[in-house]
Amino acid sequence: MFDLPALEGTTRLVHAAMPPTPQYAWPLLAERTGCEVWVKHENHTPTGAFKVRGGIVYLDALRRERPQVRGIVTATRGNHGQSLPYAARGTGVGVTVVVPHGNSAEKNAAMRGFGAELLEFGRDFDEARGHAARLAAERQLELVPSFHPDLVRGVATYTLELFRAVSGLDTVYVPIGMGSGICGLIRTRDLLGLQTRIVGVVSAAAPAMALSVEAQRIVTTETADTFADGMACRVPDPEAFAIIRAGADRIVRVTDAEVAAAIRAYWTDTHNLAEGAGAAPLAALLQERERMRGQRVGVILCGGNIDLEVARRVLF
Repeated sequence: MFDLPALEGTTRLVHAAMPPTPQYAWPLLAERTGCEVWVKHENHTPTGAFKVRGGIVYLDALRRERPQVRGIVTATRGNHGQSLPYAARGTGVGVTVVVPHGNSAEKNAAMRGFGAELLEFGRDFDEARGHAARLAAERQLELVPSFHPDLVRGVATYTLELFRAVSGLDTVYVPIGMGSGICGLIRTRDLLGLQTRIVGVVSAAAPAMALSVEAQRIVTTETADTFADGMACRVPDPEAFAIIRAGADRIVRVTDAEVAAAIRAYWTDTHNLAEGAGAAPLAALLQERERMRGQRVGVILCGGNIDLEVARRVLF
């Protein structure tokens, strides 16, 4: 997928557009979990989520390798859809984003704010994804998938930051949507020759990747009904599935109630507001606290873009 020099070069590219995000070991989280917990704060990026890194790298490659492309289209639940218009600002590349009906109002507003044309279609992400593919053909736009080598290489830069800032991590918990985050972690760990275990986290209401790994083949689901929209995927990406099956230690399923409890824990213990997918790794660690007691653990807080009404409901 990429080698270490390529990742280091990509990290320099990303850091020219945004600073590295911090990783902190919060003492109250250590008390709560019984282990040393390092939080990678991807909620501190310019878009409030890790996906911006992939957008920066994808648009850089697009401008260098395919300068004739003047418009792109993608499907999203919000963070991927913010990353592309953020990165495309000032390039002359138009960005069309397709979201399902009922998508996060505040993420929709943020995407429009960064300059995207926003369209609503379908009941969930996977139906929106199909419509984006049709629009690409109809409008002669480049279709940007949610899983792509440039996107993975971009988001992997947070992994290089984390592993070089914190040595000796026994385990890292990371949420799984379409898979760019966990695949970047797996690849970077392997390039650095580390023994860190990578634990993927899915919603119990959207378990397609967990089911696929258990069955050793792609398994889809009929629904993905979770408020943790960054994990609300029904159809796994085959390339991501292959990487996760080979490189992840295990996949943990978390309920919406466990995710809500983790959001509250982040707020009380660190005063950071996490979105559902961002809190899912902590939810998985809390579920496995006895297993992980005394270890040095990383959790990826991949985003903080939670709607106000959802935050009110969860926190109060």
